[in-house]
Amino acid sequence: MGFFLNGIGHWLGRAVSRPIHVHGMSPPTPPEELLACLKPGDVLLVEGHSRISTAIKYLTQSTWSHAALYVGDALRDSASTGHCFVEADILAGVRSVGIDEFAGLHSRICRPRGLTDEDCRRVVNYAIERLGHQYDLRNVFDLARYLLPTPPVPQRFRRRMIALGSGDPTRAICSTLIAQAFQSVRYPILPIVTRRASADPMCPDCMDELLHVRHHSLFAPRDFDVSPYFDVVKPTLARGFDYRSLQWDDEPAPAHAGIAGEAA
Repeated sequence: MGFFLNGIGHWLGRAVSRPIHVHGMSPPTPPEELLACLKPGDVLLVEGHSRISTAIKYLTQSTWSHAALYVGDALRDSASTGHCFVEADILAGVRSVGIDEFAGLHSRICRPRGLTDEDCRRVVNYAIERLGHQYDLRNVFDLARYLLPTPPVPQRFRRRMIALGSGDPTRAICSTLIAQAFQSVRYPILPIVTRRASADPMCPDCMDELLHVRHHSLFAPRDFDVSPYFDVVKPTLARGFDYRSLQWDDEPAPAHAGIAGEAA
């Protein structure tokens, strides 16, 4: 029975991961510009082009459907040459990939503010140590829900629909893996906040805020974007942006452009 379910799971995994056409309004950031801005510990959000990506974007009402953790040169295995990200894929499991994996896709860099160097290394190592972990493809019902890209689900239930599997740490999806990595050093993403009366006798009317860890299976890629603890880094601005240097189609080309064209 397990072999049969696993076979169906592989078929469903391929079906929901198959790319579909998505019309874009702007060009994606070139890979070399992304690499120039990234630092270990950064989370790269990606607008995927598959059936499951469409479903995740619909369920979260967000542009982002996938997340990968930038680990820099921490992957020293000869088989991982050029790989600088750790991500979780339904079919391939937790794996390392290079920047080319995201070429042609719109993306956003989210950087944890104030993360210490030591904790950054721990976050990176947490993800690397889980390379090879797999999602249990026998959970066919978890995969089948994504055959319909925009399921008619009430908004209050949509976030819970994203969670795949039973919570076993080897059954990882992208945002779950990265959320666990940051939670391992108690770095907040979107914690649950409650208030209670302060225990300070000098301030009986004061309220204390308490943070509670949100279950890792309930995190979505967009949470890193809307988190108040992550900066959004835009490569175009990071490399030094001067609006006066832009060439508009209703303006004459600069004199040096014509000279270069004649020389060619």
